[in-house]
Amino acid sequence: AMKINQDTVLRGQKVTLVPYTAAHVPRYHEWMQSEELQRLTASEPLSLEQEHEMQRSWRDDADKCTFIVLDSGRWPGQAEENSMVGDVNLFLTNPEDPTVGEIEIMIAEPSCRGRGFGKEATLLMMAYGVRKLGITKFEAKIGQENEASICMFKKLHFKEVAVSSIFQEVTLRLDVSEQERQWLLEQTNHVEEQSYAELKQPDGVLDT
Repeated sequence: AMKINQDTVLRGQKVTLVPYTAAHVPRYHEWMQSEELQRLTASEPLSLEQEHEMQRSWRDDADKCTFIVLDSGRWPGQAEENSMVGDVNLFLTNPEDPTVGEIEIMIAEPSCRGRGFGKEATLLMMAYGVRKLGITKFEAKIGQENEASICMFKKLHFKEVAVSSIFQEVTLRLDVSEQERQWLLEQTNHVEEQSYAELKQPDGVLDT
């Protein structure tokens, strides 16, 4: 099951990835009231209660891995909900081939867009997928109008493989060859993996 990342923190230069917990839901719910984000993520607005249910399903589902993206400049130090900038997800959508991961990134905070946060968060998630989940192929499905996101994935070596006029989305793909794997690990060799429980209790006292 995807509880694999429930105690994992991936700390990069600009962003830190933490597991999606119930504490993040109110802020996440607030973001998803934005019509622009609903359009970009092709999602319907949910009630707060539905959003809490979604968070629980994210935590328990075996085919989803999700992290909340925090601003490394703010956290730890500030409250997580004040440091949240977006989320990054990996879906194992192909029952025939568990090595395919569909990746999705959202930088929800407008002030944090265009600053390389999405790129680093995506790289962190990809390296995690390759190292921990055995992913060898990534796909990304992005709305045709979302040029910034399409451009970012192309910079990360993804190639456009399909365009759906019905869903108005572009599918991009990256096969992780040995060369790509090396590149990914080089791009993320600054990343520290830490324990979420320990970071939340910096004095080393864990709730029992």
